[in-house]
Amino acid sequence: MATAQAAKPQRTIVVCGIPDGRLEDDVMADILMIHFQKSKNKGGDVEDIVYPTPTKGVAYITFEDKQVAENVVAKAEHSLQDKRLPMDYPLKVSLYRESVFTCVSCLLDLSILREKSTLEDLVGDLKKNFPVLSFGTLHPDGQITVQGPFSAIRSLQNKLLLKLCSSVSEAEVKPRRRENTTDPRPNTRLAKTDLSLEVSNKFVQSTKKEGLIVALDTDIYLYMKTFQEKMYQESLKKCGVISHVFRDGEVTTICFDNDPASPSVGQLELAKNTVEDLAASLQSCLRKERLSLEGSSRAEKRQHEQACESVSSQYPRVLVLPYSTHIDIIGTSSDIYEFMQQVNKMLGRL
Repeated sequence: MATAQAAKPQRTIVVCGIPDGRLEDDVMADILMIHFQKSKNKGGDVEDIVYPTPTKGVAYITFEDKQVAENVVAKAEHSLQDKRLPMDYPLKVSLYRESVFTCVSCLLDLSILREKSTLEDLVGDLKKNFPVLSFGTLHPDGQITVQGPFSAIRSLQNKLLLKLCSSVSEAEVKPRRRENTTDPRPNTRLAKTDLSLEVSNKFVQSTKKEGLIVALDTDIYLYMKTFQEKMYQESLKKCGVISHVFRDGEVTTICFDNDPASPSVGQLELAKNTVEDLAASLQSCLRKERLSLEGSSRAEKRQHEQACESVSSQYPRVLVLPYSTHIDIIGTSSDIYEFMQQVNKMLGRL
């Protein structure tokens, strides 16, 4: 069973941009299945479809053949069409295995870039450069929602931060950023995060020359901080570099600067590459499961937390992140599978 579970992501795609709330969920699921079974859409036999999911506008579709999943993703454009829908809706598809966390949404505040270019032109350029991402409506205040695979969100954020830094000279860029003493995200991978970060004059000048910013999925960062903090800090120390970390919802941004207390010349590029390599290694091997606590009583929530705490002692490399609406469990595929089996057994689900 574990082998079958591990192989399933190879045949699964993530679909973003589904018009949420337009139709009944079972009707929308049927429309999606019909779309992805059609040969003109490079589709084939569908084994399973998961819709709705905790992330609004997102579905998971598993095909019987891995090659069909790859063919569907390779198709340039997908447009959801049905007489029961008021219009055609463009869909964004990606392979489930491309990322440990397959769908992220950011609320970007582009207003600070108005002087650099018209925001409409900027968004048009971003759509061309990041076709895998789904862009929402650009609001008059400069805010726009962007949804898609984290790898693309990360590249987008890097591009915009560098564009921001290249246009800033004297003034500091102040954030409209929430305090993250608790996780602000709802029971979904879809959450709001601002593009704007607190950037000092000194960092702006450093970034303008070097572009030394690393954007990570927050869960990847938390896993790295929990289990590989010593390696992380030693690497920075060896490079004569310090880091400034900004957690904002689903995206954590690490900014690098020379350590004034270090006698050695700071090797910013080496530090950046080291952290990127470390994050990439985690990205390729980690998986996440979510226990929903939606609608649970306080006693039921505590029961779920106690089950996870009890099982955690047997899996020292599994990270458990409890929130008010859910519990996230992050680790390798084999650890997560066994972890969830034991938790479900303790909860009487098996």
